[in-house]
Amino acid sequence: MPLIPLRPILEATNSAPCYAQGAFNVNAVCQAKAVIEAHEQFRSPAILQGADLANAFMGGRTDFINGTVQDKIAGAKNIAAAVRRFGEKSAIPIALHLDHGRDFESVKAAIDGGYTSVMIDGSSLPLEQNMELTREVVKYAHSLGVTVEGELGVLAGAEDDVRAERSTYTNPLRAVEFIRRTRVDALAISYGTMHGACKGKNVKLRREIAVAVRECLLHEGLEAYLVSHGSSTVPQYIVDEINASGGNIRDARGIALSELKAAISCGIGKINVDTDIRLAVTRNLRELFAQKPALRASASIGGVYALLEEKKEQFDPRAFLPPLMETVMHGAIPDEDVRAVCDCIERGVKEIVGVLIVEFGSAGRAPAVKIKSLEEMAAFYRREGI
Repeated sequence: MPLIPLRPILEATNSAPCYAQGAFNVNAVCQAKAVIEAHEQFRSPAILQGADLANAFMGGRTDFINGTVQDKIAGAKNIAAAVRRFGEKSAIPIALHLDHGRDFESVKAAIDGGYTSVMIDGSSLPLEQNMELTREVVKYAHSLGVTVEGELGVLAGAEDDVRAERSTYTNPLRAVEFIRRTRVDALAISYGTMHGACKGKNVKLRREIAVAVRECLLHEGLEAYLVSHGSSTVPQYIVDEINASGGNIRDARGIALSELKAAISCGIGKINVDTDIRLAVTRNLRELFAQKPALRASASIGGVYALLEEKKEQFDPRAFLPPLMETVMHGAIPDEDVRAVCDCIERGVKEIVGVLIVEFGSAGRAPAVKIKSLEEMAAFYRREGI
């Protein structure tokens, strides 16, 4: 089926028994393929995410931190083309969501490229400026039927260009004001999760914050779906396997799966996962060259090995894949060596995604989603004045 807006997928998470929808970041065509195939296997709705800088990378900018709006438009089109390629013949509902849009131009680039949902992250701004920016995005996106996620509160940690030394928890009363004035469909809250792979030991989530936000919204007759960012579990066995294969990942700790699952009943309907996929893919790439040393001299993928050796402390596959940008951006597989790399990437993605589909409870829930097109959602927003 065609890609759909995110909101109908989030609406279904409230159906009994409640569950959460994992949202999985992708940075290459074969990653998008693997995420969709995993969700099809489990009959789950699917949310694929491309971060703002992932769009720049998918637009061919290997120094993606310096990506331009033009790079992001090109990359958004490449990601959207990949998701449509593997998703439009699928029987499951699929949304393509922008993660951490930094400004209106980045959001517009994603929508123009084919995204059906966007996040505008104004959390680093003063509250009034955050609301003004978010409302500007909502007006534009809703006119096209596109779902909008905002953010209130600050998560500690680092991921791409999203960095903060310490967390600022979401104030439930300000969350009500934020949603009333911006009319976002979803809100990312700060309740103890952290971006990146170094979250510390035994992190305990402030689930009472999610409960308070949910109850305040119900009291005020407002509707918005709560989102958990910085929610990777950072499986220790994968970190150990990376290090056993020549990597040097230190102090990597995630959020316990039990903590995330407990947050679902407190109102969390969407859980973002990126770091876990990065780790699993990096592990598989390292093991490929360890097990098949002849590939280190491959004309097509030897450059990937060289970067793995040079950057032992890295676990973001974008650091190792610049020699294969045609494969990254367009899915080109010119020979069996490149196919072996793609297989590593796909297996790593499916390993993480499959487990979390089951743990978050979305397996078998595709039929619960009431499908709405972008045009139908745009008409809904017009009727509701939002």
